[in-house]
Amino acid sequence: MIIGIDIGSTTTKAVSVEEVPGSGTDDRRRVIRKIKTRAEDAVTSATGAFGKMIVENNIRMTDIERIMITGAGAGKLTGNLFGIPTEKVDEIRAIGIGGMFQARRENIIITNIGTGTAIIDAQRDSIVHLGGSGVGGGTIQGLAKKLLPTTDFNGIMELAAAGDLGQVDLRLGDIMDTWLSFLNRESTASNFGKMLDSARNEDIALGIINMVYQVIGMLSVFAAKSRNTGRVVVTGNGSDNPLGKRVLAELTGMYKIEFEYPADAAYTTAIGAGLSFAGF
Repeated sequence: MIIGIDIGSTTTKAVSVEEVPGSGTDDRRRVIRKIKTRAEDAVTSATGAFGKMIVENNIRMTDIERIMITGAGAGKLTGNLFGIPTEKVDEIRAIGIGGMFQARRENIIITNIGTGTAIIDAQRDSIVHLGGSGVGGGTIQGLAKKLLPTTDFNGIMELAAAGDLGQVDLRLGDIMDTWLSFLNRESTASNFGKMLDSARNEDIALGIINMVYQVIGMLSVFAAKSRNTGRVVVTGNGSDNPLGKRVLAELTGMYKIEFEYPADAAYTTAIGAGLSFAGF
């Protein structure tokens, strides 16, 4: 059994990967358990995630062959965890391997939304970091800290669900009477470019989420078009944001790029770390 641990800046995810019988090489491994924890520092977070995995699933230490760690906090850990051989995995490689495993295919563009956003061209023999943005989940919470009465993510989402973008965003319809190219009157001309005095917290919350996912979505569109593909696999904690998905769906309608959301996408990097041991 291999344990893969993704030590993020705010959340740590751990998975166990175990060999099982299968008809082909790609079928011989599967993710069988997944857990998530939060802690203030990398060591506490990693050991806590490992301990929770062991205790909650009655795993014997002797069954664990290796621990593979990745993520922002991985560099702060030295040596082996609990006497088990422990290796570090490059985070971009882990995202690429995990994304291909989750998508069940190769030659994909992956947009991994975490505190920031990374965009990766993943192929079996080549995993390339195309770029990304500092805009991500951290942006939402950082702006909320100054603009809203809550920094709790669920609270931000509750506010945004009742928001009206017309109170904060400047739309084409505010400045033009006709369509511009393929953009209609509801298309964004400037995020927060309107910002009426009557704007409520709900409107500001929605404006923040809309801006973040429009930036992420457009970078993803450019990456997909540069690689002549019409699909983007979305992973990371930010992949399961219903309002964010709605923003990306609007971009699909305009640019004909489909966004795909694998099951358990938040665990993609941890899965990739675990799978990287055997040479995916």
